[in-house]
Amino acid sequence: MSSRRTLVAVLLGCLLGVSLAGGALWLAGGNRGGPALDPGDARLLSEVMDRIHSDYVDRTDDHELVKDAIRGMVGELDPHSAFMDANEFEDLRIATEGNYSGIGVEVTAESGAIVVIAPIDGSPALRAGIRAGDTILAVDGAAVENARLADAIARIRGEPGTVVNLTVGRETAPRPIEIAVERAIVAVHSVRHEMLEPGIGYLRISQFSDTTGPDVNGALRALRQQAEGGLRGLVLDLRNNPGGVLEAAVEVSDAFLDRGLIVSAEGRSKESRFRMEAGAGDLTQGTPVAVLVNEGSASASEIVAGALRDNRRAKLLGRRTFGKGSVQTVMPIGDGQALKLTTSRYFTPSGVSIHGHGLEPDIVLPAQGTAALAGPGALVERDADVRAALAWLKHGKAALVAAQAAPDHR
Repeated sequence: MSSRRTLVAVLLGCLLGVSLAGGALWLAGGNRGGPALDPGDARLLSEVMDRIHSDYVDRTDDHELVKDAIRGMVGELDPHSAFMDANEFEDLRIATEGNYSGIGVEVTAESGAIVVIAPIDGSPALRAGIRAGDTILAVDGAAVENARLADAIARIRGEPGTVVNLTVGRETAPRPIEIAVERAIVAVHSVRHEMLEPGIGYLRISQFSDTTGPDVNGALRALRQQAEGGLRGLVLDLRNNPGGVLEAAVEVSDAFLDRGLIVSAEGRSKESRFRMEAGAGDLTQGTPVAVLVNEGSASASEIVAGALRDNRRAKLLGRRTFGKGSVQTVMPIGDGQALKLTTSRYFTPSGVSIHGHGLEPDIVLPAQGTAALAGPGALVERDADVRAALAWLKHGKAALVAAQAAPDHR
């Protein structure tokens, strides 16, 4: 993971970034001022723009050149910082409310290609067969270029009802696959729940938006009511959850904790340094919790997983998580535009930074296909990870081997 150059973005009809890439959606305004541009640097910039204006093969617009220069400057800071124009900023605002226009897939830029972290539950991408780990090689026949990844992402956006044709590389396929995806308004319901068997509940969070905290609280209340004798165990599924709003991750963690540190962060400014603690009131009343994670669990989902494990509230089962441990701040800068800057690095309650490393689960489970998350049939029958978590909750670690060997009806 440390060798990656990642640009976490959301192909939901727009380049979103922070809302699903993890970290807080903080709005910071005002002009702080600062030193004037060095005269030599100003002359250099002016000379380059003059040369482009007079000699470049096509006519150029000076305003667009300035925007491109800003994009390059901010984008070179780290993979998660970005300049957003008015449309991108508005898309980001809408994204935190849980409604999107596009295909519904979370991606990262890796080695000059667009790699899928996870399709969103119920999205056009998931229905079309796009899987975690797929590499998007071309969009509508135009190859994805290393220097213009943002343009490739922008080409995937479009009006609901229109179709985008993706050329996808997959490790298990001998040649690229052509997948047509019809764009749609993606109403992301990030929380769903069910009873796996009497007394043991299942709670899945597919991403963290403004509504996730209240939705989790409502789901836990519903599960307690369905478990007439009381909850004896809970499977919390964070697999392929790409993250989201920091405050939502804190709310979810708090729902399982009576006390203790949830997350801390360090940065250069006073606002970027913080500690978030749990308040009294464990909504599950101490119910044993098994948290499912995998390589698609990133950022805000890693905050929740780390908080519950470090506070000895849950065990992690699955595969090593993605490893995004930075916080982005969104700063409006006028004309409806904004900067998304990495302002903090966060740490789990034990003081560990997961950035570039991820969280190693307490119990490692074999990898399985993504079809288990959306296939037909009962969840326990088709999903080996859920069977393993259920076995651990009921009988402890010794039961995991038998659970993994059970028939998989995917």
